[in-house]
Amino acid sequence: MNQFKRAMVVIALLVLAVGAFGVAAQDETVLVIGHAESTDSLDPANGFTQTTGIVNRATYSTLVTFPDLDASEILPMLADSWEISEDGLTYTFMLNEDATFWNGDDIDSDDVVFSVERLQNLNGNPSFLADNIASVVAIDENTVEFTLTDARPSFLAELTNYAFSVTHADLIRENGGTADAESDTAEDFLNGVSAGSGPYILEAWEPQVETVLVRNTNYWGEQPYFDRVIITNIPEAATQKVALESGDIDIALDMSADQMADLTENPDIEVYRQTSTYTHFVLMNQDPEIGGPFSDPTVQLAVRYALDYEGYKVLWGGVTPGTNLTVGLQGYFGEDQAFTRDLDRAMELLAEAGYPDGIDVTLQYPDFSWQGVNMNTNAQKIQSDLAEAGINVTLEPGELQVSLEQYRNGDQGFAYWFWGPDILDPLDFLSFLPGGKVAEERTNWFFDDAPEEIQELINMANNESDTETRLEIFAQLQEFQQQNGPYAPFNVPDLQTAYLSTVQGYVFHPAWTLDVSILSRAE
Repeated sequence: MNQFKRAMVVIALLVLAVGAFGVAAQDETVLVIGHAESTDSLDPANGFTQTTGIVNRATYSTLVTFPDLDASEILPMLADSWEISEDGLTYTFMLNEDATFWNGDDIDSDDVVFSVERLQNLNGNPSFLADNIASVVAIDENTVEFTLTDARPSFLAELTNYAFSVTHADLIRENGGTADAESDTAEDFLNGVSAGSGPYILEAWEPQVETVLVRNTNYWGEQPYFDRVIITNIPEAATQKVALESGDIDIALDMSADQMADLTENPDIEVYRQTSTYTHFVLMNQDPEIGGPFSDPTVQLAVRYALDYEGYKVLWGGVTPGTNLTVGLQGYFGEDQAFTRDLDRAMELLAEAGYPDGIDVTLQYPDFSWQGVNMNTNAQKIQSDLAEAGINVTLEPGELQVSLEQYRNGDQGFAYWFWGPDILDPLDFLSFLPGGKVAEERTNWFFDDAPEEIQELINMANNESDTETRLEIFAQLQEFQQQNGPYAPFNVPDLQTAYLSTVQGYVFHPAWTLDVSILSRAE
């Protein structure tokens, strides 16, 4: 089916979907968002993708949050106030007594304790965020005390992550939920009904088709403008563009540069551009049984020298990242410290590693587009770039969820992925260093594999709060990863979104991408 026909099919489905609301829909305010869906689960203790973040931001609340426009400070949400002990190990939160769940039930400290312990014990994808929590205890009905294993300057910022959504403990228990991985069966329930206190309620999720949210009339904060929000899966930027221009969607979240040019001339459409927070990178498994020759640090360095970094900027805009430390976070290596292409050096390194005649390898990646970046296009360019250095790449695209599971299980030897920060702090970079989540689980790079001086720096980074000292530590860690890491980060693309000019309040947020509750429509 050609691109135009696909667009027409999607638009027809959208018209049918909106029409299906019947007479009731005529009285509703409805927002329709076109998006390349990546949802793995809507259970806060299990889901950990960008689409999950958009949905759970709307349907749940956390103890603390960031401002609507940025991540410049920590603000109260379900917690009215908090106190931090002098040693930085104990955080005591006083709950907002006016806050309620969507069904009108009060939120109390038992809900907080249950939510955190369930996150810790289910061993879902976001569980690592709670690794530093030694205990969480209900002091009284509206007071909760967290004790950390070590002082962690980023702890409040971490609590803004939707994984720390406060869930309705009794409702989840009634539907198979426990704080034990062996007995908990609530995920299916939470994929169909949200158990939160956000401005919206999950009405339905049909994977890879659409997600429907409806207004929470019991919301304890300011009521959102829209009665209903529909997030419809439109994987291709070109199809999103056609749907937006025809008015069948209000927002196209995943536009590409070539689709944006026409839209800037359309008075009925607004466009939004900025450098994203997503780093695209090649992953090379450290286990020789899985990664083969690409488990060799010398070969990994050759790959970094072989990539045509400027070429990816031509395709997607953005910047070349210095390392996997997210562009924009404190201390990140900018373009002046990033790799530049050097094919001669790449071939020298391959010869040094024992491959003067080159290497054959299979590149695994999901057949997927995210925020307008087509992974097939980048995979083909990686194949072309590396061929010039003597690395012969066979492409192996996979279905998103299948490939995602392989990646998370550490089964991919040579792969292409992208990453957005789990926490808006340089500590997020530790995920890509020995013993970190990505390093250990997905590339088999363990803490004991690092030199003692790097182990010491990693331990220091976890606890250091002085700004200048942190900058020094993260500079040394980035220098180490550039020469030794099993990653080749090659592009942080531009984020490119378009929306109808009647939509008001749109802003990209680095923590949750989009907060639908702050959007409205010009009357």
